[in-house]
Amino acid sequence: MKRNILFITTDQMRYDSLGCNGGKIAQTPAIDHIAATGINYRRAHNQNVGCMPARATMMTGQHVASHGVWMNGVSLPEDTHTIAHHLGEHGYRTALLGKAHFEPWLGDPAEFFENRMAAKGNTGPHRGFDHMELANHFFEGHSHYDLWMDQHPKDKAKFYPMVTKRGQNTASAGATDAVQVWPMDVPRELYHTQWVAERTINWLGDSLGNQSDNGTEQQPFFCWMSFPDPHHPWDVPQSELHRVDWRDLPLPALYREDRTELEALLKQKPKHWQGYFDGSLWTNLESPRDFVPADMTADQIREINAMTHIENELIDEACQQVFDHLAEHNQLDNTDIFFTTDHGELQGDFGLMFKGPYHIDALMRVPLIWCPARNAKVTPAEVTAPVGHLDLASTFCEIAGIPAPDYCEGKPLPPNDTAAAAQERTHVITEWESEHGPVTMQLRSIYEHTGWLCTTYAESHIYNGDEGELYDMTRDPGQTTNLWDDPAHAEKRASLLHELQQRLPAPRQPRLERRAPV
Repeated sequence: MKRNILFITTDQMRYDSLGCNGGKIAQTPAIDHIAATGINYRRAHNQNVGCMPARATMMTGQHVASHGVWMNGVSLPEDTHTIAHHLGEHGYRTALLGKAHFEPWLGDPAEFFENRMAAKGNTGPHRGFDHMELANHFFEGHSHYDLWMDQHPKDKAKFYPMVTKRGQNTASAGATDAVQVWPMDVPRELYHTQWVAERTINWLGDSLGNQSDNGTEQQPFFCWMSFPDPHHPWDVPQSELHRVDWRDLPLPALYREDRTELEALLKQKPKHWQGYFDGSLWTNLESPRDFVPADMTADQIREINAMTHIENELIDEACQQVFDHLAEHNQLDNTDIFFTTDHGELQGDFGLMFKGPYHIDALMRVPLIWCPARNAKVTPAEVTAPVGHLDLASTFCEIAGIPAPDYCEGKPLPPNDTAAAAQERTHVITEWESEHGPVTMQLRSIYEHTGWLCTTYAESHIYNGDEGELYDMTRDPGQTTNLWDDPAHAEKRASLLHELQQRLPAPRQPRLERRAPV
């Protein structure tokens, strides 16, 4: 019998938010359990720190250069063959429940199929998924969850407003007036986290039980359960605020309440870091245009982080509901469970919030957990070798017992460090590219298993092309001392830049067009 695959993703979750990864605030027992009984990858990186590029990599097993989704707003072409297509062609039922984001969610529905599916009453097939029911953070009229909430108009009106108008995208209803903190007086059962779990359970269905009465083998499934949280806005139901009191939270270790000390940390970085902090240089659409991090108070950071922890707890409990459903139907023995996110969140590190062209652990190091089916009899382990989203598609194929498509550029995830050494797992690459008017940014980072991280900046009107960042993360895990210009480490910098150049594939030609924001 082929093994089932349950692929769980969140949106904008830090590696250290989970108890199994050192988190001390949010209670995440369900995810901690699959980490303890499966394989926890301690140094997993996304291939890009933006939503759409990261998700395209997950579903193609390709570098950004190959699949071509170089920034948010660049749509993965609809005719792109995905790993969902491949699994479907080999006998798998496939579904995506929750956030897809292969296409810009602010794009015109007439142009982007994902944004008109719900209005047309369409649930697929699309992009290799037999069934899709979509959800997002805002009510823009594009998702199945959005239309489902029309049954509850009074509650729907209480959600955070769309962030398309200048001045509106920093609105707050929180105790500290923190940006996009928006506790809502709505029932928890109407929140999108719960909706995604319930739609997943509905799709899995009661047919999951033991072998069918006629003794025929069940069709295996590949199910992507994709939560929109803990992405901003931080709009949790008010009934859940008791879980974490923001007044009790410590400030991030990489935050300094003293402005002079905080700016001293930023001065170690290339200048767009300071520019984002003080509002003098806006380099991406991933934070509200009117938001200036320097204006944030310590209490506002605490409140935002409290909301994030609450959202993570709700995700964990939703996961447990799905795990329980699988257990009730005797499917855990034959189901591999994966858990990851597309990218992280700054959450106050260096005085910053949201995400963008900042290659630090907060954004590019992601939780990645694989709990193999019990009947696979894989020994639980922690893998310290560098791996990444690039490897997911090939791993799904290995579980299914089928060859990976030729377009996959990753390798099957190693079950332990011994296997990782045999695969010569020494480096992992993360990228960023964006254009917003005249402001262009391009970052390429390579992390080495020895603990070194090197980031190079392409030439633009901001940079000359010879700037970058270099950190010895064994001694400096917070990336507070930039060694890029240190002559003592020039040889290490040169070797990592050479390795980066050798490993990156040639960019896709012609370049895909950015067709809409976000």
